[in-house]
Amino acid sequence: MENFGTLGLIGVIVVLFFLVLYYVPVILWFSALVTGVRISLLQLMLMRIRKVPPSVIVRAMIEAHKAGLHDVKRDELEAHFLAGGHIEKVVHALVSASKANIDLSFQMATAIDLAGRDVFEAVQMSVNPKVIDTPPVAAVAKDGIQLITKARVTVRANIKQLVGGAGEETVLARVGEGIVSSIGSSSSHKAVLENPDSISKVVLGKGLDAGTAFEILSIDIADIDIGKNIGAELQIDQAEADKMIAQAKAEERRAMAVAEEQEMKAKAQQARANVIQAEAEVPKAIAEAFRSGNLGIMDYVRYKNVEADTAMRDNLSKPSKSGESKTDKGSDKK
Repeated sequence: MENFGTLGLIGVIVVLFFLVLYYVPVILWFSALVTGVRISLLQLMLMRIRKVPPSVIVRAMIEAHKAGLHDVKRDELEAHFLAGGHIEKVVHALVSASKANIDLSFQMATAIDLAGRDVFEAVQMSVNPKVIDTPPVAAVAKDGIQLITKARVTVRANIKQLVGGAGEETVLARVGEGIVSSIGSSSSHKAVLENPDSISKVVLGKGLDAGTAFEILSIDIADIDIGKNIGAELQIDQAEADKMIAQAKAEERRAMAVAEEQEMKAKAQQARANVIQAEAEVPKAIAEAFRSGNLGIMDYVRYKNVEADTAMRDNLSKPSKSGESKTDKGSDKK
């Protein structure tokens, strides 16, 4: 029993020892002390209580102190960590900017980091510019020939515009727009092929990097390919459209002519029907004239003679089956 009690006491002492080492990081305090960073054990213990890793803060302070950045304070580092920032990237960026003679303050670095951008990568891009390849950009010159262009844009990070500045997508979109505008204003595609650097000059002169997080250093035309003859295709499409319009108008005129012909036939049929109806009313009118005394018997006889004479003339004027009229036959017989 005494052995078990001794082992239990030793275990408790060991646990308490590690707890003390956890909450009182003596090794970190000693590392900071030998490097010239002034920080007390109480402050390290309070970091544990505030759930701020002391090792991250101490390493950042040691790196900044060794690089000669004396304006980096412990409280500011803790505040940035609690705000969700990346302390290691901020300190690395400050050290790189100091070595490259880039004006970057701690407040600016933390603001860039909290904005969601990699501040250390931004500093590296300021020192070593980045080359961005644009996707193929299709544009049409004034002679109707399509040109497909690829460009390489060399950009450098603009530290002052990283917070709130537009990204790579905006730069690529503006460069593409400038290429389309430059080719579209060219008189012919041959002029563009002979002098492709004219595109770069026009695009650079537009100030495309305004309001972005980058500074455009150069725009180089990597490749130009000839595409379709857009002008000819548009003319063909226009001719086809004109042909269809002409056919539609001709069909409309034909339909109107057919309708007019049908209308004339209907009017003729109506006229014949009116004549037949009028002829049917003649006997009634004659009978009514007899009854009223307006028509005498002699008048009726003369009317019938005229009618018979008219019928005879009609019969004589009709051609026979052999193509000769009845009058011709009578003369032959004589």
